[in-house]
Amino acid sequence: MPKNISETGNLVIVRGAGDIASGTIYRLFQAGFSVIALEAEKPTVIRRTVAYAAAVTKGMVTVEGLTALRCDTEVSIVKALAEGKIPICVDPQGNWIKRLNPFAVVDAILAKKNLGTNRKMAPIVIGLGPGFTAGEDVDAVIETNRGHDLGRVIYNGTAAKNTGIPGNIDGYTHERVVRAPQEGVLRIVQDIGTSVNIGDCLATIGDCKVTTKIAGVLRGIIADESNVFEGMKIADVDPRARVDYCYTISDKARNLSGSVLEAILHLNQKLDNSAASDNQSDDFNQESAAKKKV
Repeated sequence: MPKNISETGNLVIVRGAGDIASGTIYRLFQAGFSVIALEAEKPTVIRRTVAYAAAVTKGMVTVEGLTALRCDTEVSIVKALAEGKIPICVDPQGNWIKRLNPFAVVDAILAKKNLGTNRKMAPIVIGLGPGFTAGEDVDAVIETNRGHDLGRVIYNGTAAKNTGIPGNIDGYTHERVVRAPQEGVLRIVQDIGTSVNIGDCLATIGDCKVTTKIAGVLRGIIADESNVFEGMKIADVDPRARVDYCYTISDKARNLSGSVLEAILHLNQKLDNSAASDNQSDDFNQESAAKKKV
């Protein structure tokens, strides 16, 4: 590993390290890329057991055999990469991007809007979901809306608008998503992997109990003592009741990660072809100039 990270040539920085972003981080690492993820100081991820963002508060987290470490200095980032681990940096503004000069940036924050990502950040810039326009602020957009076009790579235009309807799992959409009934500090009563029944208390916010509308397994819940606002998504109950699903990357995250990899390879090929064409043009011009001198 070069002491100068930018010398690696295959560095990808992923903005966000929630469960969907973690699927992309995992896939890119497995495909041979050096990957660094940027997160907020207090991540609000729901599926904490499959999100590398958990390293921000825990210091270290492992998802499907791949370990991520919180890194606050370039020395610690270099060390983590050399050890085959994923550096997680607290940097919601993306300041590390300029310092590390990646060849690709992937915005997987899923904020439903662009929080500052632009094509000047790297030779290849990709955005997941609505809020980006391919050809303007990013080079490619990945469709995140469930359905026929899930995972489609868009090179001109935008992803579908946010429907506000959670994905259908065993016939449940809104029912499986638990939202905060009021603002305040959340205290966990049931944690991830717990089997729950209708009406069970999952957490409390002040004196208010937060209950589930369906039975299943608590697949995700926001971290204990998180500050939440009314209507905020704070938990997810999986009606399939498979505890093992709580600890593995989801089907959607895997789908989208494959699309990100496809986009990076495709765009990189275009860059290579463009560079080769420019070299051929330079050679032709030099040859023509030489003939004129003769």
